[in-house]
Amino acid sequence: MFLAVAKRAPALWPAFLLVVVLVLPGCGLLRTAPEPAPANASGADGTQVMPSEAAAKDADKADGRRDNFTVDVRGPDPARALLETHLDLQRYRRLDALSVAEISRLMAAAEPNARQLLGTLGYFTPTLTLELQDTPGGERADHAVLITVDPGPITQVGEVRLDFSGAIAAENPQAERRRNAIERNWSLRSGAAFTQSDWDSAKSAAQRQLTARRYPLGRIADSRAQVDADRQRADLGVQFDSGAAYRFGDLQIRGSERYSPLNAVRIAQLPTGQEYDQQKLLDTQARLASSGFYESVFLTLDTDGTDPQNVPVIAQVREAPLQKLVFGVGYTTDTGPRLSMDHIHNKIPLLDWRAVSRLSLDNENQSLGTSLFGLLDARLWRWFGSGLVQRERSGSFDVLSGSLRYGRSKSTDHIDRSYFAQYDYARSSGADAPPPASTVSLNWGWTGRYFDNNSRPRRGQGLQLEAGVGTTLLGGQYPYTRTVARWLGYVPLYQVRAGGSTDTETRARRARLQLRAEAGAVVAADAAQIPSTQLFLTGGDTTVRGFGYRQIGASYVNDSTVAGRYMAVGSVELQHPIVWNGALTDFEAVAFVDSGSVADRAADFQYKVGAGGGMRWYSPVGLVQADIAHGFGEGGISIHLRLGFTF
Repeated sequence: MFLAVAKRAPALWPAFLLVVVLVLPGCGLLRTAPEPAPANASGADGTQVMPSEAAAKDADKADGRRDNFTVDVRGPDPARALLETHLDLQRYRRLDALSVAEISRLMAAAEPNARQLLGTLGYFTPTLTLELQDTPGGERADHAVLITVDPGPITQVGEVRLDFSGAIAAENPQAERRRNAIERNWSLRSGAAFTQSDWDSAKSAAQRQLTARRYPLGRIADSRAQVDADRQRADLGVQFDSGAAYRFGDLQIRGSERYSPLNAVRIAQLPTGQEYDQQKLLDTQARLASSGFYESVFLTLDTDGTDPQNVPVIAQVREAPLQKLVFGVGYTTDTGPRLSMDHIHNKIPLLDWRAVSRLSLDNENQSLGTSLFGLLDARLWRWFGSGLVQRERSGSFDVLSGSLRYGRSKSTDHIDRSYFAQYDYARSSGADAPPPASTVSLNWGWTGRYFDNNSRPRRGQGLQLEAGVGTTLLGGQYPYTRTVARWLGYVPLYQVRAGGSTDTETRARRARLQLRAEAGAVVAADAAQIPSTQLFLTGGDTTVRGFGYRQIGASYVNDSTVAGRYMAVGSVELQHPIVWNGALTDFEAVAFVDSGSVADRAADFQYKVGAGGGMRWYSPVGLVQADIAHGFGEGGISIHLRLGFTF
């Protein structure tokens, strides 16, 4: 292929030349064999010369020495910048005592090297002028190599032909859709500027798309770029060989000794029988890795001698310890610094259930709790139980509370379901505190997540619903119902574009609106004593910014604040991608308005409003969110920091 990068000489010759450079100067022989130029280039006298990378690197390490010659490249970017950075001639500037003849030989080899480099940018008919100038007594060197470059017209893509073989070439609707998708998404189209990097990127992206679904063994069987330098035209052709179309077979767990392989298969939720999908394979691996039973998980397809329509998936696992302690330190602007200690037992005696116990301490909340999780059944449901004791600041009072919960739950790719029985108790302390209360209830929960990315969403929506019915136990037995609904959605807006020197380098990301709504209601007789943990407070990082954590509540005796029976919260946030130095970054600027209220009657709502701005950073460890907000009325100026995204 015309633009293929030539392979260097075998790996042993740089070491040999290093010996030559280090030893021969002492023998007086180095000047009879001047430091050569790039591979496959000829010197002025016709002799073949080869580069010595080891010698050049050794010379560049010398400190305090003047260059033997300098290299000055003149011409337009990006051609000038490319030659200044990658021209082989640059590496020999500090070789000792090169004669003018030896520098001339290096210059002769530099011209084809420069033409080869410029070809990677699509310039195949450049005009190059190389001059050697004497600069005796110069600040940097006694000689200067002046290279003037006129890159000429850039080569453009002419005809593009994508051919297919293997299962993807079959005449059926599925294969035709995959072929059309690859052709539609091909990035280096006719009329675009042709560069080596864009050519490589287009092939790599097309191969990734080919292997992402149905054809895991897909490959590029052949590719060619036929360049007509006189016409500044490059005709492209790629032959894709998809191989066979594959479907998932059974998941086989290897390396499991302590924990149930059957439970691992159920946790993984591999879509057996469905066509191969790389993302589904990654999701399967992520579910196993996040289960807590394994320290590492690696999934592969067993394609050797197997039926492509029933290919086994091998999960090689390394099990986590039976028990472990995890200590944590954190900070949020809602509750201040936090210390935590988790004890995890992956297989408690008799039940074989998993237990996670946690002690957590921060400025607003001190809690001790444990959660038990049973093994999954054939329908992916499991039993669970939990107990929690905590002391927290709730409105104007300190509340000591406890709860017990027992039920069943099921989690799939997008939907979580649960139903459970629960006991709650709460006692407030402080002047004019509400009376203690306790309840028992039956509850149902449903959460649907339809985001493009569950940890870094930019589009999609999520919905959470909770409903419960119960009775109070203290101060009389009164029935009550409790319902909560939360919704979060992203509305795409205009595109923010940024790019480099060519159209193919242009990137775009949409600005968006993040809309958030939350409502809750506890319906009961006025005399019913409901625990504050079953009622509502709002305010803080994830609700109404500009107000303190859970400081918006219902009015009580002497204007104190308590948890109320009704709650409504809404938020609108504009998220705008940031462009820096012409390129899109992982940062976004935001502006928002939040509003919320809590009351014992919906008719008594008095909405609190907070507004402000901030930044989002899609960091390697998760979404970092920083906001500054002003709460109107009773609020103030506050800073809100948080890491990660959960719904």
